[in-house]
Amino acid sequence: MAQYTPMIQQYLRVKADYEDAFLFFRLGDFYEMFFDDALKASQILEITLTSRDGGSEDRIPMCGVPFHSAKGYIERLIAAGHKVAICEQREDPKQAKGVIKREVVQVITPGTMMEGAGIQEKENHYLASFEISGNEYAVAAADLTTGECRSAVFQSFDSALHELASFGVKEVITNGKWTLEETKQINGRLGAVVSIEEQESEIEFEPLIKELTHSLVRRAAARLYHYLHRTQKRNLDHLQPAEQYEIRDYMNIDYFSKRNLELTETIRSKGRKGSLLWLLDETKTAMGGRLLKQWIDRPLINEPDINRRLEIVETLIGSYFEREELREQLKEVYDLERLAGRVAFGNVNARDLVQLKKSIGQIPALTEVLKKISGKEVNQLADKLDPCTELYDVLDRALINEPPISVKEGGMIRDGFHERLDDYRDAARNGKQWIAALEKEEREKTGIKSLKIGYNRIFGYYIEVTKANLGLLEEGRYERKQTLANCERFVTPELKEKEALILEANEKMIDLEYELFSQLRGNVKEFIPRLQELARKVSEIDVLQCFAAVSESRRFVRPKFSKDRTMIIEEGRHPVVEKVLDAQLFVPNNCLMGPERDMLLITGPNMSGKSTFMRQTALISVLAQIGCYVPASKAVLPIFDQIFTRIGAADDLVSGQSTFMVEMLEAKHAIMNATDRSLILFDEIGRGTSTYDGMALAQAMIEYIHTNIKAKTLFSTHYHELTVLDQTLEHLQNVHVTAAEQNGKVVFLHKVKDGAADKSYGIHVAQLAGLPADLITRADELLHSFENKEEKPLVVNEGQLSFFDESVPVKEPAPKEDKSLISTLLSYDIMEMTPMEAMNTLYALQKSAKKTGN
Repeated sequence: MAQYTPMIQQYLRVKADYEDAFLFFRLGDFYEMFFDDALKASQILEITLTSRDGGSEDRIPMCGVPFHSAKGYIERLIAAGHKVAICEQREDPKQAKGVIKREVVQVITPGTMMEGAGIQEKENHYLASFEISGNEYAVAAADLTTGECRSAVFQSFDSALHELASFGVKEVITNGKWTLEETKQINGRLGAVVSIEEQESEIEFEPLIKELTHSLVRRAAARLYHYLHRTQKRNLDHLQPAEQYEIRDYMNIDYFSKRNLELTETIRSKGRKGSLLWLLDETKTAMGGRLLKQWIDRPLINEPDINRRLEIVETLIGSYFEREELREQLKEVYDLERLAGRVAFGNVNARDLVQLKKSIGQIPALTEVLKKISGKEVNQLADKLDPCTELYDVLDRALINEPPISVKEGGMIRDGFHERLDDYRDAARNGKQWIAALEKEEREKTGIKSLKIGYNRIFGYYIEVTKANLGLLEEGRYERKQTLANCERFVTPELKEKEALILEANEKMIDLEYELFSQLRGNVKEFIPRLQELARKVSEIDVLQCFAAVSESRRFVRPKFSKDRTMIIEEGRHPVVEKVLDAQLFVPNNCLMGPERDMLLITGPNMSGKSTFMRQTALISVLAQIGCYVPASKAVLPIFDQIFTRIGAADDLVSGQSTFMVEMLEAKHAIMNATDRSLILFDEIGRGTSTYDGMALAQAMIEYIHTNIKAKTLFSTHYHELTVLDQTLEHLQNVHVTAAEQNGKVVFLHKVKDGAADKSYGIHVAQLAGLPADLITRADELLHSFENKEEKPLVVNEGQLSFFDESVPVKEPAPKEDKSLISTLLSYDIMEMTPMEAMNTLYALQKSAKKTGN
């Protein structure tokens, strides 16, 4: 340390406490970075790297950004997965003795962003604490922008990881004792930053964790709150008590199934467009949009709760004009949750408070519209809306309608709100009028029409006369103050006296306005719990009106629920595909599964619509259990406790697993966790390995699910040999997606009918895909060759391999007296043969039969 200057020593002492963050060190009008921070930040931010003398032999690397434009640079660093510690000057440089006192006032991390491009209006911005103890895994996730905190306990690492993925967490807090593999999973699977918080004491945050009953969950929430207060270094009055939820209280859809069903984002683009959330989102408020996503992530399983939502949706559908009026009112409601968060955080400005005033000003109108609607549940929603009248009144009296963004330059408070402020304003306004009058008077007395009275911060008010007119001035009339190239500037005692009055009034006026604004902000803080409760109610109204609007416009129907696991979907549709294609082009299908029919084995060609049929069945169930109408002409559904899917093919590059291994792991997850109240969608299981292995696995899974689990299952396959299973499995039925052949080309009819498909149409699909004509012709020749039972299945060209491997020996039987084919066949030990040996032996028998005629 001794080799550096006192200022660099101060920097190094501060930096030692924030080694995992870029330290923005305030020097005058700039935030400066030194040493490694400067080297890394200059590359990431693409700013100039310089150096300075810090007292050592070598110059110190340095880079910096202007403090007034630092926000954009900070956002770029956060987006790149870094943290930023803001170190401010804490005393006036003019009064400092020695090095100016500096300290870190906030640490901004990927999970603690309060504003900026990284904060999406209709999405929560979560960070989470993750605790592990034995076979239990606790998660506590909080959104600092809204103050929400949710927590739960899980029985496996993967389950907890899937929940964090559903939250979309940006940062995970741990105790720092995790294994390298566990940390790698968080980084790789979630793309989240891992941070360490050692403090886990619960005493300080007892009011926030009092509702948590599980000790591991309490520890996770306490660690999370410690981290938030340590990094943000301020009172966070908007943090709400942590809510503990039970996974079994909601329909459980694991992360892979949510991805496969494209509930909130599409597989290909990772964006909203094309997802169920995109289709449904007719919400008018940002907080309503966030609640909609939460509902989709956690469908209900309690039938009375589901029916309550459906009842409100039905009422709103039947009240078109009131609903449209309601939607117009909701447009005027700003984000109450995040406004309350900004108030607590201390970064709210006058414009934010005006938005808050306008928002709560809409509540009486919302209540009135809801009261017009004849429906018990809707009227109860209206009764629960708190208009916060006292807060509206004080904001209305205090703030002008269009205040400036800055809170330290005045111009926010209404005239008449505060007597002393009015006095200062009067003095300032009269002083300026006096200046204008003096200028006019001096022009008349001197005869200099270009004479003017100006102002700057260095000299204050002055009288300016051009050099061409200096001869018109009487000697001694003014006191010379400044000489410029083209003019002279003067003052008078009277002007200086008035200047003192005006500047004093302006200065005191601005200081008093900021003081009044701070008091107002403090008053609003007291309303934060009421505002958060109001936000919850308005969000619920917004989502339910959204369901009504979508259900009516998309021709959805109200679902009913069965007690005996009956599923009747008549003319069901995939809501997203229907919207993208146009409703007139989409072919609806029935899905009928009574109490004794648990499994549909679906066959049909590629591109015929098998996956769409399976997905639409799951989406209809999700829609029903979030309380929305569904895309069908009739829907009677069981209430599912879980949905499992295995659709599509994808490698898991993070853990180095192949497509087939991922397929098997997802299948295992379903088979090990599903119940008879679950829904399973398996699409072409076993295609990632050899034909015989794949077919064997598929059949074994079908039998196991059918016999042991009895879950409602849709199982699509290209193994047509499996369609005979309906003869031995009483709860399985074959269905197929139809296609027709016209003029040598396949036409997909997209209609699901009972029975098995008669052929695959694989070559026709390849033709539709645009593969070369000679390739299609050759494939057709080979297909006919394979299907020809009188010749060897594959006639090869020179250089091609035979379909049968000549290197695999035929297992000839031991010589016997009876040489008939029957006795020969009976002599084989089939269970000891490999598939290739069996095929070659069968070929040899066929040749022998042709020769002998036996």
